[in-house]
Amino acid sequence: MPVAVVTDSTADLPPELCRERGVTVVPLTVVIDGAAGHEGRDVTPEHVAGALATRRATVSTSRPAPEEFRSEYRRLIADGATGILSVHLSANLSGTYDSAAHAAAELPVPSAVVDSRSTGMGLGFPVLAAAEAAAAGADLPRVEAAAVAAAERTTTLFYVDTLDFLRRGGRIGAASALLGTALSVKPILRMGNGAIVVRDRVRTATRALARLVDLAVESAGDGPVDVAVHHLDAPERAAALVAALTERLGARLRERFVLQIGAAVAAHTGPGLLSIVTHRRP
Repeated sequence: MPVAVVTDSTADLPPELCRERGVTVVPLTVVIDGAAGHEGRDVTPEHVAGALATRRATVSTSRPAPEEFRSEYRRLIADGATGILSVHLSANLSGTYDSAAHAAAELPVPSAVVDSRSTGMGLGFPVLAAAEAAAAGADLPRVEAAAVAAAERTTTLFYVDTLDFLRRGGRIGAASALLGTALSVKPILRMGNGAIVVRDRVRTATRALARLVDLAVESAGDGPVDVAVHHLDAPERAAALVAALTERLGARLRERFVLQIGAAVAAHTGPGLLSIVTHRRP
């Protein structure tokens, strides 16, 4: 068996794709009004969007415990894995990376843990790159290098209708400077060095989505590119983004994903989220 690739549920990779590529997913926990469940198994984005829409529900998240990672790592080793590569959402946004690193330190086979410095398909694309390298028989250092290189070629941009949910969850980081003007601007945010930072500001939602496409096309560069569009309870807007990107990128556009953002990220962004992730191919 090649090096086993593990990630967490915020990668938002479709379950069938994980099975096809041999990726193991460890879920985060989402808590809605005191009721806890695993993301993707017990709690869906629709559950979170519905709860947040009431403005009365309390929604929070928690990282997997090290023992949850340890259990999966040991299962994979028992199945014949020669090494473990674990790739996770930004350590600036969650303690998931720390849990994985703690568990990996005790394994009897070589292991490595990678901070993607992003989430959603900003994490998913590096995971897929690692899985491709592992399936080709690469050793652990080369599988790790594939994930790191893919993360460096990936740009995550997103728009939220309000910064309030990011503020509540403490994930707003450098974008907190916008809080005082949140009613007069529509921020376009990005993942920068593992944190949420402001990329641009516009006056209306319509202009924000047009600017989101412009910035995504700019980040795609001149070569072949994969694109993922995430949304939360905004399928029509997501479809419009996909259509615009397809027209603008033309033949350079290779793989395309349209995905509802997972429950854990949804808990911190709120309904109306739209995100474009570009992955420049080598």
